[in-house]
Amino acid sequence: MDEYAWPTGREVPVVDVVLKSWTAVVAALPVGSRITGEVVGRQPFGVFIRMDGVPDAIALAEITAMPQGMDLPPLGAHVSGVVFWHADNHQVRVRLDEWLTDDE
Repeated sequence: MDEYAWPTGREVPVVDVVLKSWTAVVAALPVGSRITGEVVGRQPFGVFIRMDGVPDAIALAEITAMPQGMDLPPLGAHVSGVVFWHADNHQVRVRLDEWLTDDE
């Protein structure tokens, strides 16, 4: 299996559902909110996360927030982090706890 995979199947909410629920998702997950979830997709630029308790949204943790020398979590890994942005393309952007350094 390729080390990179796009999220597919039941792991990914249908686009229409994401668009219709975006306002509610942003209200439920303001910047600073804690999330937990499962890595359902990996790309060279980051990982996609199906968030626990938020079935109508997907989170993205980008490598721009990852310290040098660390690796992306594998598919199926359970992760936690903090919401730091709501992207125009209807993604909740998160910084993973494992990527935080002592000075953050």
